[in-house]
Amino acid sequence: MNEKSTDAQEEIFGLPVNQKVMFSDHKDNYKKRIEKSQINLLKKTGYLKLFLQGNEKILRIGSGCSPMGFLEQMLMGWMIVYMKRALFVLTDKRILHIPTKSDFTYKNSIAQILYADCQDISVRGSTLRLKYKNGKKENFTYFTEAKKLKSLLSCGVISLTGEQSAYGKRTHLCPRCTAELEPGKYVCSKCELVFKSKDAGKKISWIYPGGGYFYTRHLFLGIGDAITEVILLVLVVNSFVDTVSGNGEAVFAFVVFGIILIFEKLTTVYETNHFVSEYIPRDKNIEPVSK
Repeated sequence: MNEKSTDAQEEIFGLPVNQKVMFSDHKDNYKKRIEKSQINLLKKTGYLKLFLQGNEKILRIGSGCSPMGFLEQMLMGWMIVYMKRALFVLTDKRILHIPTKSDFTYKNSIAQILYADCQDISVRGSTLRLKYKNGKKENFTYFTEAKKLKSLLSCGVISLTGEQSAYGKRTHLCPRCTAELEPGKYVCSKCELVFKSKDAGKKISWIYPGGGYFYTRHLFLGIGDAITEVILLVLVVNSFVDTVSGNGEAVFAFVVFGIILIFEKLTTVYETNHFVSEYIPRDKNIEPVSK
């Protein structure tokens, strides 16, 4: 490792980092390509200055996907990789899980996973597996720093000891005041920042074509879903009119198209709930409260 990179703790773009760890491979050998890729990711994470605590240091930044269910993967197909894209910031105290846009742009959503809340952290293939001390489990797929994380765990740089959090699991943080957000409550108890809610998402999904996707700011999914729903609605109405007019053969079409439309709506509600669980602020522009 070159002399500059042996300095264990420095600031880059105003962020406290452990350069020796950040710029080395899983065998602790300095790599120029790793330094370049980590610097590029650090450029995208200036907002972390608000969230880092005390003498907390960044050890590594990787990418991957937020937790997703089997049904969600089946419904969204290959798009799920882009819709669930996230950054994972490994510090000496916790993992900061940051759901992002497809280009890793911050969208005012961030969660923390305290190492002390974890009973076990493991990686199988490219899947990061977490088992919390409360018995719950979560998987994060396409995780890019599997070897490095294993190394940090095995050499004791990352320890699962310490004080646990109030909720004992991955917990979202308020993007304005950094307070822990109460699970299932879509307003910050400290600064009263309001987030999009599942109840509103469900209502909008049923009323408007593509409404749930537009509500959670997924424009292209919303447009595609809206076109599909409008076509299905037209088919349902036409087949219903034909049925009322005495065309017995239209009954089958009415039932089939009606079932497909309902399934499409249920799918939108299901996926909207998953997006809302990332705690999306109702207002796009958030002015952070300085520490």
